[in-house]
Amino acid sequence: MEVSVVLSFIGISLLLTLSPGPDILFVLAQSLAQHAKAGIVTSLGLCTGLVVHVSAAALGVSAVIYQSAAAFEVVKYAGAAYLLFLAFQSFRGGAPANGAAQGTTEKYQKLYRKGILMNLLNPKVSLFFLALLPPFADPSRGSVSLQMLLLGLIFITQAFLVFFLVSVLSGKIQQNVLHRISTGKLQKAQGLIFSFIAMQIVISGK
Repeated sequence: MEVSVVLSFIGISLLLTLSPGPDILFVLAQSLAQHAKAGIVTSLGLCTGLVVHVSAAALGVSAVIYQSAAAFEVVKYAGAAYLLFLAFQSFRGGAPANGAAQGTTEKYQKLYRKGILMNLLNPKVSLFFLALLPPFADPSRGSVSLQMLLLGLIFITQAFLVFFLVSVLSGKIQQNVLHRISTGKLQKAQGLIFSFIAMQIVISGK
C-alpha cells in the first residue's frame, strides 16, 4: 500500500475516532465514574470487539447483515437494550463506581466484557468499516480483503491510543475534581451517558 494512502487513512481515522460517538463516550463514562484504569480496560474490550467487526467487513459478513433488515434490527435493539440495562444498574446503584464490593481482577474482567459486548451488539460498527475500508484498498496491489484487514488493524491501533489518552485525561479529572462528588451522583451521570448512547444507536438510520 502507498504511504500517502496509509497516512490519509490514519488522518481520517483520527478524526472519526475523536468525534463524539458511542465508543469514546463509553470510555469517557467509565473513566469519569471510576478511574483511568477502568477506561483503559474498557478500551481494550472495545478494540477487541473492533477486531471482530473489521474481520466481518473484510470477509463480507457485514454486507450479509446489512442486506438482512431483520438481522440488523435484532442486533441493533439488542445493543440498545444492553446499554439501557447498564444505565439501569447505574441509576439504582447496583454496580459501585469505586468497585469496593468486588475484587480488582473481577471488576476489570467485567469492564473488558462490557467493552466487547458494547461493540459486538452495535451492527453499525460493521457497516462503518464496510463503508470506510474499501475505498482505501487497491485491487491492483493484491488481496482487497487482506488490505482491509491491515487498514482495520491500523484503525484499531490509533483508536486504542486515542481511548488511552481519553482515559488518562478523564481519570485526572475524576481524581482531582470529581472525587468530591458522591458516588451516587457519578453513577447517575454514567447512567445518563449509557442511555444517550442507547438512543444514538436506536434513532440513527441504517
